[in-house]
Amino acid sequence: MREIRFAGSSAELAARFDVADDAIGTALFAHCFTCSKDIAAARRIAEGLNQRGVSVLRFDFTGLGHSDGEFGNTSFSSNIADLLAAAAWLRENAQAPKLLIGHSLGGAAVLSAAFDVPECTAVATVGAPSDPGHVTHLFGQQREEIEACGIATVTLAGRKFDIAKSFLDDLETHQLTDRLSGLNKAVLFMHAPGDTIVGIDEAAKLYTAAKHPKSFVSLDDADHLLTRPRDAQYVADVLAAWAGRYLG
Repeated sequence: MREIRFAGSSAELAARFDVADDAIGTALFAHCFTCSKDIAAARRIAEGLNQRGVSVLRFDFTGLGHSDGEFGNTSFSSNIADLLAAAAWLRENAQAPKLLIGHSLGGAAVLSAAFDVPECTAVATVGAPSDPGHVTHLFGQQREEIEACGIATVTLAGRKFDIAKSFLDDLETHQLTDRLSGLNKAVLFMHAPGDTIVGIDEAAKLYTAAKHPKSFVSLDDADHLLTRPRDAQYVADVLAAWAGRYLG
């Protein structure tokens, strides 16, 4: 494993690059909203893919984890720009990513970024929303405060984050399902029917909007963050088997 840093959309980003022996390809992983590259699910999925011959780069978005910058100044657009910066680092220093993987809002981000990564042949999402704006339901009544005051502090998973109105405004500019039919890459949507954070209907919308080759895999009783090791391992196993068709 290599710990690296590279220039993102507006700040230096921290990343981990797990290089597989006799790698069949390289994947770029985007973590969930307000999470980090070191969340258990991201680590386990990366390790599982690495063991199956896929090198994986996972990084912290601007203002999160060990990356520089202010989270309050970020947006969905800046997340996409961070992903493209990570793809550029791989292109220049190793091998451009053929596989993009995203968890939750990271899934929406990789679907959006994939249009601008020509080497990418496959995109996989885990518990992703069909509309990036879906994330705003986590803000509850504080959304009104954000709209009225321009910024508010929101508590998510026990941590406090400053959310600016510009973040909300930016989300409204991204209509993901309207674009999916033109992606022209293999797509895999993985989702748990009982996901209480991003409902299974979001996966149905994504699947309907996408064109073949497309696949859907149920994660049965897994939770949104894949907190049980066996669920993250299952995701890695399925990803490795599926991606093998497109990484050669």
